[in-house]
Amino acid sequence: MDIPDQLRCLFSASVENRNDPAVIEIPEQEVQSGEVQPGKTYCVAVLAARTVDETTDTDATSQSTNTSQTPPVEKGEQRTIEIEDLGNQGDGITRVERGFVIIVPESKQDERVTIDITDVQRNVAFAEVVERLDYYE
Repeated sequence: MDIPDQLRCLFSASVENRNDPAVIEIPEQEVQSGEVQPGKTYCVAVLAARTVDETTDTDATSQSTNTSQTPPVEKGEQRTIEIEDLGNQGDGITRVERGFVIIVPESKQDERVTIDITDVQRNVAFAEVVERLDYYE
């Protein structure tokens, strides 16, 4: 499945019926990270959860855990990235595999930097700038 660059967050949730309309609750962490803001309108894609019967042996061997639940980065990992956006508090934001968000304080939009991942949470990671690079490096 192709994931568009506009993806702001990715999470699993249940649909609850609350006397019409049905409701999907967004994790508080998504609001705290600044990707989703109360009172704003967003497009939402709803995908059916895979059942145990739908999981094949090939899936199990190539993927030991559900990738939508496992962050694609690890604490201490270094990457060279480009800052795509700035958050509400001025921190740099980039997206890596599956639209996973990394927040990089003290960086500027369109800046190319090498980062060190300092904290990894389920839906977002935080990093420090190790080196600022020329765009063509």
